[in-house]
Amino acid sequence: MKVLIVGSGGREHAIAASVAKSSKVDKIYCAPGNAGIAGLAECVPIGAMEFDKLTAFAKENAVDLTIVGMDDPLVGGLVDVMEAEGLRVFGPRKNAAVLEGSKAFSKELMKKYNIPTAAYETFDDAKAATDYLKGAKMPIVLKADGLALGKGVLICNTLEEALDGVKSIMEDKKFGDAGNRMVIEEFMTGREVSVLSFVDGKTIKIMSSAQDHKRANDGDKGPNTGGMGTFSPSPFYTEEVDDFCKKHIYQATVDAMAAEGRPFKGVIFFGLMLTEQGPKVLEYNARFGDPEAQVVLPRMKNDIIDVVEACIDGALDKIDLQFEDNAAVCVILASDGYPISYEKGFPIKGLDAFDNKEGYYCFHAGTKLDNGNIVTNGGRVLGVTATGATLKEARSNAYKATEWVEFDNKYMRNDIGKAIEEV
Repeated sequence: MKVLIVGSGGREHAIAASVAKSSKVDKIYCAPGNAGIAGLAECVPIGAMEFDKLTAFAKENAVDLTIVGMDDPLVGGLVDVMEAEGLRVFGPRKNAAVLEGSKAFSKELMKKYNIPTAAYETFDDAKAATDYLKGAKMPIVLKADGLALGKGVLICNTLEEALDGVKSIMEDKKFGDAGNRMVIEEFMTGREVSVLSFVDGKTIKIMSSAQDHKRANDGDKGPNTGGMGTFSPSPFYTEEVDDFCKKHIYQATVDAMAAEGRPFKGVIFFGLMLTEQGPKVLEYNARFGDPEAQVVLPRMKNDIIDVVEACIDGALDKIDLQFEDNAAVCVILASDGYPISYEKGFPIKGLDAFDNKEGYYCFHAGTKLDNGNIVTNGGRVLGVTATGATLKEARSNAYKATEWVEFDNKYMRNDIGKAIEEV
């Protein structure tokens, strides 16, 4: 079969690597792809938001299945457009992708259906938000309502910071139209855990847990990024936590979306906070997390095509989803200065060191081909992933592998997964 993957980052490279393992697939396209994905797929120069061009390409090339990796095209309704043309596509329709597309929607859904989450208020007006904050307890969390590349969340320790945050989000429009509405949320403390799941509209199957590191610098300091590294599984995601979430969060979310006339098919990412009062939902995403996909998918035993088709067909209950009894760690190699300001266009050396090395992966996020050379083309450049029998072993392997790759202004955190050593 022919498969089209929509996107250009490390997540899409991880998806392409999984798709390439399937005996059912003989041709992979990726739009627009990147220099690493080009080793597995034919990259086509169509942007993820060019719905008409993507649909025309899929029809002209007799694509059997399209997998939408990115949030923007899902929230924008690419699945609806392609399905209307009779194409088979994996991902939520527009009315279900709103689970990620609007934080206000997701908070209201959780409140209505008693899904555990932080207390919150929603604001359309900067002055009303400012007035509310003057009587609020600090620290507090401000969230731009819409999509903001994983960066639209501000944790404010003082009233002054919070007021500056309102100005930044709602008046200065730091995150564009995503800041037209804003959610102000109580600050929760505890361990963060990410859990990905496959959903077919009614049935949900949980993938292995993971833990992301959002801040740019060691010690969880510096600005929020799209993710500087991750590990899987999380030792903090215990059987007790799993049991609670299955009873009160996972199926409840799927049922709530169905009850709202928004049946969800695709991947739901649950960002959880393990508080003293029990697990609570921090956020939902309507697709594979990035970089979480880079540690979860390499550990999945199933043929991804079987699982994806079961989601589309409403037959996920027939899938026995299984993961290797091992661990994986991903360290992001970024451009120094990310996410604020950075240079790109530097040649990358050492990528061939990963060729045919079992248990080691180098997923491309911000790369491109330039006169036959692979060069940096973004803030997050590569996701270096390694597996191991234990999390400590996987961490050691991943950091060893980061030394194989060199480019000017290479930057990484040195403490990805260090929390493992506390367990």
